[in-house]
Amino acid sequence: MRLGVFDSGVGGLSVLKSLLHAKLFKEYIYYGDTARVPYGVKDKDTIIKFSLEALEFFKEKKVDMLIIACNTVSAYALEILRANAPFPVLGVIDAGVLAVKNSLKDKNSNILVIATQATVNSHAYKQALLQEGFLKVEEKATGLFVPMVEEGIFHGNFLNAAFEHYFKGLEFKPSALILACTHFPLIAQALGEYFGANVKLIHSGEAIALQLQQEFDLKTIQEEAAVKFYASSDVKKLERIAKLWL
Repeated sequence: MRLGVFDSGVGGLSVLKSLLHAKLFKEYIYYGDTARVPYGVKDKDTIIKFSLEALEFFKEKKVDMLIIACNTVSAYALEILRANAPFPVLGVIDAGVLAVKNSLKDKNSNILVIATQATVNSHAYKQALLQEGFLKVEEKATGLFVPMVEEGIFHGNFLNAAFEHYFKGLEFKPSALILACTHFPLIAQALGEYFGANVKLIHSGEAIALQLQQEFDLKTIQEEAAVKFYASSDVKKLERIAKLWL
C-alpha cells in the first residue's frame, strides 16, 4: 500500500518518522507545502484552499490513504478533504484524542494542549476531549517553538526561556501534554524535563500510527519501505532535513 503524508512544511517529518518505525506501508509519499508555510497564522479559507490543492497532488500520486500531519489542516479542512478524496483521510487531532483516551483513565486529569495560534483558535482538541468526558483541558498557543525547531534549537537556555515565557503562569500541572504541532516532538525531551517524568507526552506521529493499527488492522511489514519527498519549494532542503530528523 502507498501512504501519503501531507504537512504545511517540514514538521510532518516527525509524523513520518513514527510511521516508518511502525512499518505499516510499503511506500510513502511525503509532500510539504514549503513555499507557503506556516499555515498556523493563516485564515480558515486559505487553509482549506491550500489543502484542497494538496489533495489533487495526492490523487495524481494514486495513494491508498492520506495522513494529514498538520494539526492546523486537521482542525479546519479535514472533513472537506474527506468529502473530496477517493481514499481514506486521517488527521492527527482524532488520533491525538484517541491516544489521550488510551493513556488517561481519570477524566479529571489535567490536560494541556500546546499548538499554533490557528489550532488553538479552532478549539478542535478541547471540544473533542470535552465530548469524551475529560473535564480539565487548557490550550496554549506556543508559536515561538516552531522557528526554534526550524533553527535546530532542541535544548538549551533559549528554549528554556521560551518555556518560562509560556508556562510560568499555568494554574495546574498537566497530567498529559498534547504536542499539537508536528514540530513539537523534536523538543519532546526538553518538555519532559521541564514538566517532570510524570507528565504523559502525546505525540502526533505515535498517535496516528496507533490509530492506523487499531482501526485498519494493519500488520507490520518486514521489508524496507520506499520514501519519496516532494515540496512546493526547495525539495532539496526538505530532503536534507529529512536525513537529519528521520
